[in-house]
Amino acid sequence: MSASPAFAYKVFVSNEKGNDVTVLDSDKDFAVTDTFKVGQRPRGIAVSPDGAKLYICTSDDDTIQVYDSKTHAFLGTLPSGPDPELLALSPDGDQLYAANEDDNLVTVIDTKTSQRLAEIPVGVEPEGMGVSPDGKTIVNTSETTNMAHFIDRESQQIVANVLVDSRPRWAEWKHDGSEVWVSAEIGGTVSVIDTATKEITHKISFQIPGIRSEAIQAVGVAITRDGSKAYVALGPANRIAVVDTKTYEVTDYLLVGQRVWHLGFSPDEKYLFTTNGLSNDVTIIDVASDEPVKTVQVGQQPWGVAVTPN
Repeated sequence: MSASPAFAYKVFVSNEKGNDVTVLDSDKDFAVTDTFKVGQRPRGIAVSPDGAKLYICTSDDDTIQVYDSKTHAFLGTLPSGPDPELLALSPDGDQLYAANEDDNLVTVIDTKTSQRLAEIPVGVEPEGMGVSPDGKTIVNTSETTNMAHFIDRESQQIVANVLVDSRPRWAEWKHDGSEVWVSAEIGGTVSVIDTATKEITHKISFQIPGIRSEAIQAVGVAITRDGSKAYVALGPANRIAVVDTKTYEVTDYLLVGQRVWHLGFSPDEKYLFTTNGLSNDVTIIDVASDEPVKTVQVGQQPWGVAVTPN
């Protein structure tokens, strides 16, 4: 099931308890090819658009660490502010946005100069970060305020606040920029927000036979580039929901590892990778068939996942 050489890429998994990052290589049938130590409590993780750098929120060190994505050498740190949890990069890679959970701020960082550009006050316990495809709008979710905050990149001001369900964890933009999908962990739903009106147009809920409702906790979200399918990680339910993005109906539930947390596509979107925090593994899902095809053991409490562009 390995990718062809032309589409070889790496999958990076942040292990929250292990304080390290596990590397899977598509050229080697997704075998673990390296595990390297990073700072304390690594969570949010992202690869630069050119594939050269890896950015990691090392939350208990109050910083973002930067690594070479090829050699895994440590390159330095960025001034994230306290307890960075999730991050997002602008499409050009020039700006990085970090959610500072303890200070109720979004920190804006220039990745070229490694300077802090702004600190934007948001709601209580900010977590999710998403950037529009055109790079003009950032969305942050605040877990305790239960809002999605729309931030204008140029003015660095909040332009809209949208109330969602309890404990929003993730903000995922559709690739055409028309919608933002915000997951609510305790609410157990996904709110679909129209980006033009800033109003919720659909709310997706989940029911799994034999699973109590409080165990169905929506966290990570991933939407295909063509906008046809969305995947939602459901935490302790140990399932991924497959959602038709035209009808907003759940079409399937895929059994994966324990406490599935976050999701990442391969560059060609042939595969979806899930981090399973309690079984300490990654499930690899074939996107065409929506079938789990492989499980790979990684480190202690895998949390975030990022994939090189190839």
